[in-house]
Amino acid sequence: MPFIKIDVLREDINREKKQELIRKISEVITTVLNKDPHLTHIMINEIEDDNWGYAGEQVSVLKEKGFSTAPKK
Repeated sequence: MPFIKIDVLREDINREKKQELIRKISEVITTVLNKDPHLTHIMINEIEDDNWGYAGEQVSVLKEKGFSTAPKK
C-alpha cells in the first residue's frame, strides 16, 4: 500500500490543485508500480511560511525582503 506525502507552502495550493495532485500522483503510482489506486494514500501537508526555511532564514522573513515562491517567468 503506497503512502505518498507532499509538503507545500500553504499559499501555493488551492483545493483544485490538491485534487489534481492527488489524481495525477495516483495515476503515476498505478502505472509505474502497478498498484491499485484504492490502496494508494496521498497526504498533502501545508506548511506555514514561519515553519519553512531556505538559505538559513524563515520564508516569512525572506518574503518581507522580496523573496517570492512563485515560478520565474
